[in-house]
Amino acid sequence: MTTPGADDVARSRRPLTEAALADLVPGTLARLVVVPSSPSTNTRLLSVAGSDPDAWPHLSAIVADHQTAGRGRAGRAWVTPQGAALTASFLLRPAHIAREDYGWAPLVVGLATVRALRRLGVGAWLKWPNDVVVEAGAREIPGWGRWRKAVGTLCETVPGQDAIVAGIGINVSQAASELPVPHAASLASLGATSLDRVALLRALAAELSGAVALWDAGGDHPRAAVEQVTATLGWDVAVDVPAGPPVAGRAVALTAEGALVVRTVSGEEKVLLAGDVRVRRG
Repeated sequence: MTTPGADDVARSRRPLTEAALADLVPGTLARLVVVPSSPSTNTRLLSVAGSDPDAWPHLSAIVADHQTAGRGRAGRAWVTPQGAALTASFLLRPAHIAREDYGWAPLVVGLATVRALRRLGVGAWLKWPNDVVVEAGAREIPGWGRWRKAVGTLCETVPGQDAIVAGIGINVSQAASELPVPHAASLASLGATSLDRVALLRALAAELSGAVALWDAGGDHPRAAVEQVTATLGWDVAVDVPAGPPVAGRAVALTAEGALVVRTVSGEEKVLLAGDVRVRRG
């Protein structure tokens, strides 16, 4: 594993600019706005796309050089040092996906993120439903084992529109002292071949475009592709569900709707549409 030096981190934290990313439009993305700072790129994109949908077509994006009040699932906060992360929100308008199938969105976004990180030499996997992890820890952490979280995503529907805002936050150059929790990791700590946020955004945009096109084409192709990168399958887990006690067992499959199937000790198969997955020992 290569440990990035101070110069690598300093270059990574140089401000992002639209000029440096101009080649993404109109090829990979339809529109790109880069802002120096924003409380939440998701909140910002939801607002502007909601008020002026024609100005924000499929695969538009807002990128913040510094996100000051990022939001995760279940209302969790996500804050990073200036320039240390890649924080972007993408507007998705899949033409052939019904709203009742939008539950696949976090998995499709996760698939794209995993593929983008693997381009940089990081052995990333999807942790159902919306985290990206790498098996890198030297010690076991309760609920995470040896897996470490490098990315979080948050998908939200645009009110009154057939559209999804997909927020992606990637820890890029943080040192251990800058990470918020013991199970977090950054690309710098995971041996990435590059900490270049411009190159990372290019890879992410390209992979997201391809993954959404695969999803929009229909059929069972997205499930097969997502299952290939979902590390949760085969784990012994306990899943904290929105209502009721945790569901414990072996994660064995994804359904056609993107739900997680957990086989309990009794052999019963529970289908979970949402929840927080914890690694269970034994």
